[in-house]
Amino acid sequence: MDKLIIQGGATLNGEIWISGAKNSALPILAATLLCDEPVTISNLPHLHDITTMIELLGCMGAQVVIDEKLSIEVNASSLTSCVAPYKLVKTMRASILVLGPLLAHYGETRVSFPGGCAIGSRPVDLHLRALEAMGAEITIEEGYIHAKSNGRLKGAHVVFDVVTVGGTENAVMAATLADGVTILENAAREPEIVDLCRCLVAMGAEIEGIGTNRLVITGKEKLHGTEYAVMPDRIETGTYLTAVAATSGKVKLKNTDPSSLEAVLSKLQEAGADISLGEDWITLDMKGKRPKAVNVKTAPYPAFPTDMQAQFTALNSIAEGTSTVIETIFENRLIQAHEMNRMGAQIQLEGNAAVITGVEALKSAPVMATDLRASASLVIAALVAEGETVIDRIYHIDRGYECIEEKLQLLGANIRRVPD
Repeated sequence: MDKLIIQGGATLNGEIWISGAKNSALPILAATLLCDEPVTISNLPHLHDITTMIELLGCMGAQVVIDEKLSIEVNASSLTSCVAPYKLVKTMRASILVLGPLLAHYGETRVSFPGGCAIGSRPVDLHLRALEAMGAEITIEEGYIHAKSNGRLKGAHVVFDVVTVGGTENAVMAATLADGVTILENAAREPEIVDLCRCLVAMGAEIEGIGTNRLVITGKEKLHGTEYAVMPDRIETGTYLTAVAATSGKVKLKNTDPSSLEAVLSKLQEAGADISLGEDWITLDMKGKRPKAVNVKTAPYPAFPTDMQAQFTALNSIAEGTSTVIETIFENRLIQAHEMNRMGAQIQLEGNAAVITGVEALKSAPVMATDLRASASLVIAALVAEGETVIDRIYHIDRGYECIEEKLQLLGANIRRVPD
C-alpha cells in the first residue's frame, strides 16, 4: 500500500491541466449499455474507478477498445451477461449505475449492492423506487438487486423525496428506453448530470429540462452510437485552487469549466483570492497573503458541494479568523478533522458542524486517509505544515485524482509516493 510523503512549506505556483470528471465519466460509461452500437468516450481520467467500470463492462461481455488517444470505444452488442458481480461492485459505489441501463435495454439484471467510501449512509432505495414506478419488479436476493420488467419499462411520474445524484442518473438512463414519457421531479442538477444528459441526447435520447430539477424524458425504442468528450473535473479543479490558496500561491488551471464551480470560486474570493476566468481556464492569485476564514455549508448543486467540504476545512485550519463548516449531505464527512487536529489544527466537532479556529501553521504528523476527499484535505494540510508529513492509505486518493503528486510537483510541491 503506497504512502505520500510531503515536505511542507512550499508556495505553489505554476500551470496544470485538469483531467476529465470521474463523476461524469462513470455514468456515461454505464450509458454505453443502452445501445447496440459503438460509443466512443474521450477525456476520461486515468483512475482506478474508471478502470473498474471498464472491467465491469468487459466482464459482462461488452467489447472495450482503447485507441492511441486513450479514448475508449464500448460496444455492448456482444453482451453475454447482465450480472454485475460482487467482486467488482464492492470496490466502487458507482457500479450501481449499470442497473438502470441493463434493466431498460435487456429487461432483466442482477447487480450486487455497491461499496465505495465510508462516508455515511447512501441508500439505493431512491434508485429502486424510481425503477419500480416505471414498472420494474425488484427483489433483493443474497446481496444482489434482481430487477426485471415485463417488456419495456413504462413512462412514469417520479418525485424524489430528497435530491439524489445517483438516483437521478439511473432513472434518466432507464427512462430513455421506456415506453412513453417519464417526468423526474426534484431531480439533481449537478453539472455531471447535465453532461450525462447531453451524452444521452447525442445517442438519440429526447430529454427536456436539462440543468433543471424537472427532467422530461420521452422514451425511444432504441439509441445509437456516438462520440462524446467528458467534461472537466470541477472537484479536481476546486481542490487544486484550494491547495494553492492555502499556500498563498498563484496558479493557472487549463482545460476546466469555471461555470461549474461558481459556489467554490465565490468562497475562494471571500478567502482573499484574486480570480480571473476564461472559457476553459481559471487563474487564482493570493498575492502572498494568508487566506481569510470562510463559513461553508454544503447542499445540493448549485450550492457549495459536499465534495469540497474537506478541502475547505483544511484551508480554514490555517486561515485568519474563526469559521464554521456545516455538512448537510453525509453524516461522517467531517471525520478528517481528527487527523488535522493531530497536526495542530484547532477544530471542534459539534454534530454535523465543525468550528475551526485558524492557526498560523500546522505541524507535520503521520496521518491516515479515510475517504477520497478527506485524503485531498490531508494533502492540503501537509502542504502547509512545518516538516515532513506521511499520509497512509492513499489508495482512496487514487480513486479520484489523476497523477496528484506529478501535478503538485509541477506547482513546486515537495511530494513523493513511496511503497509501504
